[in-house]
Amino acid sequence: MIISEKKNCERKSFKDLRNKNSAIKIKNVEINVKKYIDSIFRKDLKKKYIGIYWPLENEVDLRTLGDKYLLALPRCEKNKKLLFCAWDKKQLSHDLHGILAPYSSNKLSYEKICMIFVPCLSVDRNLIRLGYGGGYFDKLREDKNWRAIPCIGVLTSNCVSHQLLTRADWDIPLSGFITEKEILV
Repeated sequence: MIISEKKNCERKSFKDLRNKNSAIKIKNVEINVKKYIDSIFRKDLKKKYIGIYWPLENEVDLRTLGDKYLLALPRCEKNKKLLFCAWDKKQLSHDLHGILAPYSSNKLSYEKICMIFVPCLSVDRNLIRLGYGGGYFDKLREDKNWRAIPCIGVLTSNCVSHQLLTRADWDIPLSGFITEKEILV
């Protein structure tokens, strides 16, 4: 079986697990993300943005972080290009994949982002993330400047893999992950 087939099997398995999560479990992940940010956030970082994502079905919703912090959302463009754009809670448009995102005119450089939270279908003990297969986050993090920004996976504990996930050459490990049970960053 080739890598893409193995990853697709893993995606199906972990997506099924994620779909069984309760609203309480998902909310508790959000609470742990907030605890983590509050524990490390210094005044000088208040001027920087936290990269989050527009939540899709059964993903942890981090948008309420905007009540306290500056937020940036990703925008997918052609050639697997991912931009992080300032989100001021105003009008959004659909990106290349139909996900709501700020306009690219609000694009931010890596210097303006202090950390990035990414949704995960799964993550393993080597911090390899299983996403949807687009490769956008890995492509962004090929650049050493973007890779230097902490990139933290967000998922429920039942989706943390006890076995190593299939890894492709382009997969870049996360900086850590947060579930409802643990903060491993």
